[in-house]
This record gives sequence, C-alpha cells and structure tokens, in this order.
Amino acid sequence: MSIKIDTKKCVGCGKCIKVCPGSLIYKNEYKKAFIKYPQNCWGCTACLKECRSQAIKYYLGADIGGNGAYLYVVEDGSELKWYMNSSDGRKMTVSTNRKESNKY
Repeated sequence: MSIKIDTKKCVGCGKCIKVCPGSLIYKNEYKKAFIKYPQNCWGCTACLKECRSQAIKYYLGADIGGNGAYLYVVEDGSELKWYMNSSDGRKMTVSTNRKESNKY
C-alpha cells in the first residue's frame, strides 16, 4: 500500500508534507509534492485528508484485496468523502465527519 502524488494536480501548499508522520513527502524544484520512497509509506492516509486538490491517491495492495484499487478524499463542508475506484470499474463512496475522522 502506498500513495501516488499527481504533480499536475498538486498546488504546492505543503500540507501533506507537514502531516506525514514518516517525513516521506518532499517538494521538487517546481514546488510540487512527491514521495521519494513510496514503499516506505505507512498507509496512514493523513496526506489524503489534507490534500484539497485530490492530487494524492492511496493505492490498496493486493494483500487486502485492492488489486489496483485506489482511494482519494474530497472535503465537502464538515464531511470527508472517501472515494474508492476498483480496477474492475466498481466505485464506492464513504462519508465521514471531519472531526470524527481523526478521533482514533
């Protein structure tokens, strides 16, 4: 499991860098975020919750049935909407209250 950052969508705000507990995200010469060693990603999804431009996707590994599926998050007022797109075309959405999403 790892993240992938789309530098074309990245706005260079740096929020993902600040919240990454493993200090794995950096900025390139164009001030865009990138992950140097994706295999070291802890899978905490903190960066997804902070990215307002949907530039970060979290890829679900085969070990948990992901097989190419990925997640991304969209903020909608006080809610976070988690979208999952699977490799076979299925889509799923889960909404959580933003205050409750960091509770545990």
